[in-house]
Amino acid sequence: MFRFAEPEYLYLLLVVPLLTLIFVFYRIRKRKNIAAFGDPDLLEGLMPNVSTVRPTVKFIMQMVVLMLLVVVLARPQFGTKAEEVKRQGIEVMIALDISNSMMATDVAPNRLAKSKQILSQLIDNMSNDKVGLVVFAGDAFTQLPITADYVSAKMFLSTISPKLIARQGTAIGSAVDLAIKSFNPKSPASKAIILITDGENHEDNAVEAARLAQKEGIVVHVIGMGRPEGAPIPVDGTMSFWKDKDGNVVVSKLNEVMCNDIASAGQGVYVRADNTNAALRAVSNELDQLAKTELTTTTFSNYNEQFQSFAIIALVLLLMDIFVLERINKRFSRLKIFDLKEKL
Repeated sequence: MFRFAEPEYLYLLLVVPLLTLIFVFYRIRKRKNIAAFGDPDLLEGLMPNVSTVRPTVKFIMQMVVLMLLVVVLARPQFGTKAEEVKRQGIEVMIALDISNSMMATDVAPNRLAKSKQILSQLIDNMSNDKVGLVVFAGDAFTQLPITADYVSAKMFLSTISPKLIARQGTAIGSAVDLAIKSFNPKSPASKAIILITDGENHEDNAVEAARLAQKEGIVVHVIGMGRPEGAPIPVDGTMSFWKDKDGNVVVSKLNEVMCNDIASAGQGVYVRADNTNAALRAVSNELDQLAKTELTTTTFSNYNEQFQSFAIIALVLLLMDIFVLERINKRFSRLKIFDLKEKL
């Protein structure tokens, strides 16, 4: 596995195109100045030691050296040893509802934003567990395969919005089915699905999907987002709310009956999220009670520095640059290395 230990130094490579533009401008200006004195073909005979190719060759060599030195500063490394790290943990798949109803504001700042806050804190509390993410509305898809990379998990979490799925609705059953398939069936780890939704299921049999998960040995916990009395759904980018075909404002209500039924079928717990951390604590306590199993993660832990090769090439080019003069060297002119190009 290849990486740069100090990748921020690679921004110095932006200097190369700038210097190239300056060099090209200088060469064009120099040709114009020579043309101002007379015919360049006649002046060439008066300047037998002047080379038109060598300055360009030297500049290219110097730019290559500069780029190599930047790479040296960035410290290229190769991971030479893949290690299997064994940890005691569980596997958790999160199924997050991102339908338009999750934008209702009966939970501050809104249901979806609060869901993301809870998940972010949940991931922060993990240490040796694996986590994955499924998002759903009218359809469901895997946003993040199950992994121990918490940085990636939080990065994907920050990009979630209802715009990710074009077909609206709430296909809870499809989300649970996809979460079940996202686990490695050969893994002996304890498994859990955390379903975060307002329970407005319109697409499929979510309770049956949770029952299937329980048969597979997977616990299904449900966090209900919203309040039973509900709230209108803001239309993104406007000051108005979603309305039905008759022009009435749509009020999205938390379906606690559905949420309870799903949790019961999945042998898990149901908690309603509010503006405190009660839901997070309740679900975290349930996860802590699951048996921890040895999980294996492959990592490249030993990295060898590879900058030496780049430094040696840069040194060789610097030595060559010393011997390549901008003017024709009489001692080396017999080699006729540049003769063909000098005539161009």
